[in-house]
Amino acid sequence: MVRGRTWLIAILLVALVGRLLAAWVVQRNVGDQLCLIAGDAEGYWELARKMTAGKGFSLYEPPRQVHRMPGFPAVLALSMKLFGASPFAARCLLAVIGTAACGAVYLLGRRLFDERVALIACGLTAISPVMAGFSVLLLSETLFALTLTMSLWCAACWLPAESREKSGVVFWPLLTGISIAIATYVRPSWMLAGPLLALLVVLLKKPRGKACLESAVMLLGLFGALLPWAWRNHEVSGHWVFTTLWSGPSLYDGLNPDANGDSNMTFFDRDNLMAKLSEWDVDQHYKQAAWQYARQNPGRAVELTFWKLWRYWKPWPSAAQFGGVGPALVVLVFFVPVLLLAARGWWLIRQRPWVWLLTLGPILYFAAIHAVFVGSLRYRLPAEYPLCVLAAVGVCDFIRRWCGGTEGSGLQISKLPRQF
Repeated sequence: MVRGRTWLIAILLVALVGRLLAAWVVQRNVGDQLCLIAGDAEGYWELARKMTAGKGFSLYEPPRQVHRMPGFPAVLALSMKLFGASPFAARCLLAVIGTAACGAVYLLGRRLFDERVALIACGLTAISPVMAGFSVLLLSETLFALTLTMSLWCAACWLPAESREKSGVVFWPLLTGISIAIATYVRPSWMLAGPLLALLVVLLKKPRGKACLESAVMLLGLFGALLPWAWRNHEVSGHWVFTTLWSGPSLYDGLNPDANGDSNMTFFDRDNLMAKLSEWDVDQHYKQAAWQYARQNPGRAVELTFWKLWRYWKPWPSAAQFGGVGPALVVLVFFVPVLLLAARGWWLIRQRPWVWLLTLGPILYFAAIHAVFVGSLRYRLPAEYPLCVLAAVGVCDFIRRWCGGTEGSGLQISKLPRQF
């Protein structure tokens, strides 16, 4: 245990140093810009500035008051409170959060497997150049990766079927729901993971009555934790909204006559519907327009689905800011081996559904969502953190085979806890 703790500290130090170095490099290169990816970073920064000044939570004119979830702007606001309006200080804080995300991967790996897998998975995330680089951008991906992975860890503590303690019926399901809500405060698309997980628990976990009770407790924790945000949204919009009023424009971004799988929100400013409609009505208008386009053009909708999936799984960046051979090789050299190792890891534990659902499930979940909206490496990246746990299983199997199957040379799948 002491040796494992020493390795963990060393890996986390590598992760932190790499991310702090990335913060310095990014800040030096962006200059007066907040981010290489225009748009989102400026919006988050402005929301954080307003939160710090106590000026409310809205953007633009006419104001969009339910445009973003408050989780990431709140972290930037914390940085502003502590260190002033310094983008570099915020990047350093995000470097710490990125390191914590590596630690969360360790916790998930140790819970599902053992110390060896946990350390390898943590090491993979620590040395990932893409994860390190994205950690210090003023974007929500890394904070979401941390909260997403912690929600999976809570679920891993809950799901063992052999748990008979009273706390197993209430505490861990409730904490799982709350942790999913915390992640949803950062990225709204994770909210659907709660109902989906509840359905899987009812279908797969025994006894059925206990599974139904635990699922109900989990959903109570999820929606109870989101209720203050929904209440606030009802106050400003007149509607109970548990996430945002931006899903309609986002959906239309992926399903419209000019769509190509990439994000292009120029239609929003061109149409200028906010000048005559409420934020709720604008959201509903674009949802209806997107589904109408899909119904009237089913062939094109299917074609767009394939383009979005290609952009999501593409092993090199699509964004023009990261074009060139260098960035492509950086992403490809890390992601492709991780994907292949994860495939091997899945094969080894394919008969243990909870294990691979908690490690492979998130990246498939977001693939399904962004097959409808728009596809990008950005939306895949947070799910690569738990995927590294599955890849670590593949690494252990590779080590075992390389060492000739000697005892202690790799993960013994037969020794996994039976409850998984």
